[in-house]
Amino acid sequence: MSTTADDSARAPLPPGALVLVTLSLALAVFMNVLDVSIANVSIPTIAGNLGVSTSNGTWVITSFAVANAIAVPVSGWLAKRVGEVKLFVWCTVLFTLFSFLCGISGSFVMLLVMRAAQGVVAGPMIPLSQSLLLANYSPEKRGFANGIWGMTAVVGPVAGPILGGWITDNVSWSWIFYINVPVGIFAAAGTWFILRNRETETQKLPIDLVGLALLIVGVGALQIMLDKGNDEAWFQSPFIVTLAITATVFLAFFVVWELTDDNPVVDLKLFGRRNFTIATLCVTLGFMTYFAGVVLLPLWLQNEQGYTPTWAGITTASLGLMGAIFSPIVGRLTDKIDIRVIVTFGMLLFAGLSFVKADANTQISFEQLFLTRLPWGIGLACFFIPLITLSLTGLPSSKVASASGLFNFMRLIALSFGTSLSVTMWDRRQAYHDHVLSAHTSMSDPLTQQWLAQAQAQGLTEQQAYGALARTISEQSFMLGLNEMYFLAGCVFLSLTVLVWLSRPRG
Repeated sequence: MSTTADDSARAPLPPGALVLVTLSLALAVFMNVLDVSIANVSIPTIAGNLGVSTSNGTWVITSFAVANAIAVPVSGWLAKRVGEVKLFVWCTVLFTLFSFLCGISGSFVMLLVMRAAQGVVAGPMIPLSQSLLLANYSPEKRGFANGIWGMTAVVGPVAGPILGGWITDNVSWSWIFYINVPVGIFAAAGTWFILRNRETETQKLPIDLVGLALLIVGVGALQIMLDKGNDEAWFQSPFIVTLAITATVFLAFFVVWELTDDNPVVDLKLFGRRNFTIATLCVTLGFMTYFAGVVLLPLWLQNEQGYTPTWAGITTASLGLMGAIFSPIVGRLTDKIDIRVIVTFGMLLFAGLSFVKADANTQISFEQLFLTRLPWGIGLACFFIPLITLSLTGLPSSKVASASGLFNFMRLIALSFGTSLSVTMWDRRQAYHDHVLSAHTSMSDPLTQQWLAQAQAQGLTEQQAYGALARTISEQSFMLGLNEMYFLAGCVFLSLTVLVWLSRPRG
């Protein structure tokens, strides 16, 4: 074993250096998570400029997501071979370079390759930023450090669609990638300047080629299946069936192999620790449910309420505002209050807000939507930040990068599952309600006759009145389906308040 860690490396950082390294690491995280969602609203413009269909253009998102999901869980293994500081700085530099190359891409193929490369180097940045941040804070302030880290992770996905929409509308889609360049340079330089002499221990571990191959194929197939499943009508498509079988077989072999290998590429034995398992399970189910609402509400606003992508993003952005404010506060509280109490409060707040949203109607205003999203940010901070702390409780510093990588991998998979399942369930519930409502609007029904008569009295022709009635039924069907999704979310959040109490934060 070789090591570069010495007594000076473990000495506390001066306040100025601590501020600089915190800012550098936080900006790197923000840049990273921002890129997960910033391209979403720009896909039609990118596809049009590069001469491909919008459906093919979505591979810009998928290529990044697949590469990112594969790279995140191997972060701990890579860090042990290279060193956390070197690996983080190199990944940040390469992420910045690939961002620039995405911006200058003159063909769709080049953009896809650069986005995939971006996803690969983005993977280790998230867990390593957290590991490095915690290593440079004293134990009694690590909750606060998690709050700072979580603040950027919370705000990035919310700010992405707004920033991406504004840049695409007012400048050029290339600049959604160019903006990473100065941020990346500052983050890499600041981190290296402060931490270059505080490198972690390294080991020349053998490469688990079998485990790595199983991971790449299994996770790649799973991520593509989740991203493309709804567009391909799920298991009615041979392509999706093939991906599902591939993912199941390869991931099953991956789990068996990693649990029996002497030098696994992913340390699945971390699930033998109670706190890590409970925290990971809570964040997986919680984020899956939470992100369903993050996806469905903007879709409903754009497709049924006539909002532009930018205004749909602004409407839901209030969540990020309160999340940014409360994340550091909650981080401090986790150092003083039982984590389970804070998580329970966050879950109960989520549940209450979900049940309230489940009673919405199509007349809801922008102001009502914006203001009612504010408390969601408080709930997110109370839910996410303490679970990060809980997942790392009792772990030696050498395990933090591996645990953070696995924890964040499960969170990423949860986002993909939440997105795919919620859109599919919403579509099916809409179809059901459309059928039920249409069955009650026959010409023999007095209320239907009255509605059509009023429409024609306002100047509509008979054909136009029938068209208006069909649109009204569709609008109400989507509204009812959305309300049901929020009611289901409330039930899930309530159940998670029980699960978190199985952990032992101080144990």
